[in-house]
Amino acid sequence: MKIVLCGYMGSGKSQVGRLLASKLGLVFFDLDDQIEKNQQKSVKKIFLEKGEIFFRKKENEVLKELLDAPESFILSLGGGTPCYADNLEILKNNKEVRLIYLKVELNELTKRLFNEKEKRPLISDQESRESLNDFIRKHLFERQYYYLQSDVVLDVSTLSIEETVNLLIKQL
Repeated sequence: MKIVLCGYMGSGKSQVGRLLASKLGLVFFDLDDQIEKNQQKSVKKIFLEKGEIFFRKKENEVLKELLDAPESFILSLGGGTPCYADNLEILKNNKEVRLIYLKVELNELTKRLFNEKEKRPLISDQESRESLNDFIRKHLFERQYYYLQSDVVLDVSTLSIEETVNLLIKQL
């Protein structure tokens, strides 16, 4: 089985994925990390030098490569991964994939992301909490359609990483 975590940036996909993989004895992959290895530069640098379209093409290629692997693993996607190219279709049509949406409420996302916006190319130019909140609201509206097609939807807004992982294990 390939357990794939999706959700907006700041939803805890990577932290949850690492702990879940550890508890289940599986390998963990973070899609952004795999893209960085593939391109030998940071996601931020890829966005700056080559733009989002190039990044999305590489994201699609690396996702396909990972899903073609025969072994079971945990994979955390980038926040936009299910929304671009044929990524959602690829995930939904793979019988080995269990797609899980880690849903977090808007105000909680704003709180989590405001202090780390410099590390995240898509929101680095948001000057205030209000502008960041508006940006996230718009993105969530656009992305909800894709996220909600997951096999499992978990509202983890008030849960710790440990609580989220324990709930996930029960869902599997």
